[in-house]
Amino acid sequence: MHSMFKASIAALATTAVMAGSAIAGGHDDKLTGDLRIFLDTSNPAPRATMEEMIARFQEMHPDLNIETTVIDREAYKTQIRNFLTANPPDVATWYAANRMRPYVEAGLFEDISDLWAEPAIAENLASTKGALTIDGKQWGVPYTYYQWGVYYREDIFNELGLTEPTTWEEEKANCQVILDSGRKCYTIGSKFLWTAGGWFDYLNMRTNGFDFHMALANGEIAWTDDRVKQTFANWRELIDMGAFIDNHQSYSWQEALPFMINGDATAYLMGNFAVAHMREAGLTDDQIDFYQFVEITPGLEKAEDAPTDTFHIPSQAENKEAAREFLRFVVSAEQQTIINNGENLGQLPVNASSSIDQDEFLEQGFEMLSSNSPGGIAQFFDRDAPAEMASVAMEGFQEFMVIPDNLEDILQRLEAARQSIY
Repeated sequence: MHSMFKASIAALATTAVMAGSAIAGGHDDKLTGDLRIFLDTSNPAPRATMEEMIARFQEMHPDLNIETTVIDREAYKTQIRNFLTANPPDVATWYAANRMRPYVEAGLFEDISDLWAEPAIAENLASTKGALTIDGKQWGVPYTYYQWGVYYREDIFNELGLTEPTTWEEEKANCQVILDSGRKCYTIGSKFLWTAGGWFDYLNMRTNGFDFHMALANGEIAWTDDRVKQTFANWRELIDMGAFIDNHQSYSWQEALPFMINGDATAYLMGNFAVAHMREAGLTDDQIDFYQFVEITPGLEKAEDAPTDTFHIPSQAENKEAAREFLRFVVSAEQQTIINNGENLGQLPVNASSSIDQDEFLEQGFEMLSSNSPGGIAQFFDRDAPAEMASVAMEGFQEFMVIPDNLEDILQRLEAARQSIY
């Protein structure tokens, strides 16, 4: 297990400032001119976290004039193409994988493969390199992510004599015991579709592997392919058992939480952000635990969903030297530890040399993503696939969960969409 501790922010901030030239990897830290940074971290806590981090960078580079602009996250999504084209900043926040592709293909993001060639970045950020790579080049750096996996009622597992499964057969065997006890195996709220996308991601990555999953998301594989059908066949095994709560299509993800909290269902495939809601509802850490989604096809390396937030340098930026230095700073182990701790973003540092809060779920997620995910880091279906395809596909996933006999019609519809969208 990685060395983990709750770090003193003040001590780390002091270390970071004093170690300025070390963090910069020996690069010239006599930076001058203007550095314009655009952020979409408009909620109070993320905004304060980013502004404090920028202040630490400013302290290291007093001759640099830093201008920070914070834009509401939803407004940012509609404005980004305009400002990248018309009056680009030197650094801008965004997201990894397919969400950055339009701006890479339009020539609006700078190729920063040179940064990724530096040992400090290459070795410590390896888990997310694939998510920042298009056409063999890297176009941004990650600053935070969080794990997905199976959160479950440990007390109910203990009551039923169950242990954490590691294979598909064990998963189904556990599920049958749970069903026989009068409970459902999984809660899910598929009203807003993306939760079903999480199930498809994991079932497809565990059935066919990360490269296949990404090729499908990129429109390179037909939805009628037998390998895709095998993913749905595996999913149907759970559906036919009655593993999922009834009427899940009428619940949001939050509205599905009480089924697990009340013990009517034992597990939830979800992102780590759900833990806070479980704790607020009265579940203790002795009652809940976490396990990595099980192996389905023996020998396949396990890829994970870990949505990743990123910084990029616009291709028309005016101070690319300072922008590159800022990106090195952002991904350093020290800064990653500070910005991701529980008092700030409360997520996971991407730098494998960082430390994290003493929180059993963050610890398990950090270990899983830093050490145990050579299979790749996916960004979640609605980020990995183009928006139009993601919308049609996730509607299909939800329909399949409710009426699995419709699979052939659903796959024909998805394949027609693939041919028209890509």
